[in-house]
Formats: sequence, C-alpha cells, structure tokens
Amino acid sequence: QVQLVESGGGSVQAGGSLRLSCTASRPIDGFNGIGWFRQAPGKEREGVASIYTGTSSTFYGDSVKGRFAVSLDSAKNMVYLQLNSLKPEDTGVYYCAARRYYDAWSDPAGYNYWGQGTQVTVSS
Repeated sequence: QVQLVESGGGSVQAGGSLRLSCTASRPIDGFNGIGWFRQAPGKEREGVASIYTGTSSTFYGDSVKGRFAVSLDSAKNMVYLQLNSLKPEDTGVYYCAARRYYDAWSDPAGYNYWGQGTQVTVSS
C-alpha cells in the first residue's frame, strides 16, 4: 500500500508564501507522475500542478501559473509545491496524488493514490 503524506500547510496573509511537501512511502520514480490538487468548500477538486517523475516536466493550472512551482527530490521520495503571491482564492485543502500510468495531468480520476491533504488558508 502506497502512502502519501502532505505537510507545510498553514495560514498566511495575501501575498505570502508557503512550501508544501509530499512524502511517498516508496520511490517516486515508480510512478508516472505526481499531482497537486486543491479543494475549496463547496467546489470540485481542482488540478493545481503536476510533474512527470521521469523527465521532471511540469504542468500548471491557469490560475496558478507564474506563482506556484512544483519540484521533486527522488532521493528523498519527496515532491514539493512552492506557493508564492498567495491570494484568498488559493484557500483550500491541498492534496498530493500519484498516478501509475500516463493520463491527463489535471484529471483526478487518473490518480491511484492520494494523501490526506493539508489546509492552506489565505486571508486578505
């Protein structure tokens, strides 16, 4: 059983930064990709960013391009999401997820394993 554990969430003011971490219980090189999603109350889960483990190619949702950055450290089995220039609309629970096979990066259905989530709250 694969476990993903997120950390690094918290409360910040608009314009601030956070760094989220996702630790996998097994080598991330065994996955096709790792994605970050978020979900705000009453809204659907939204794809935020993704990274292919083989090439480190990255993908971002339109609402976070230029502000968020995803990276990985294969030696530590960790994936990071740097959140900069945060806005109140970035508030939500952030999840990391791993997929075994190629799929559309922003489709939650393509991911096989999920973490429990970490809360990010941005105040104005």
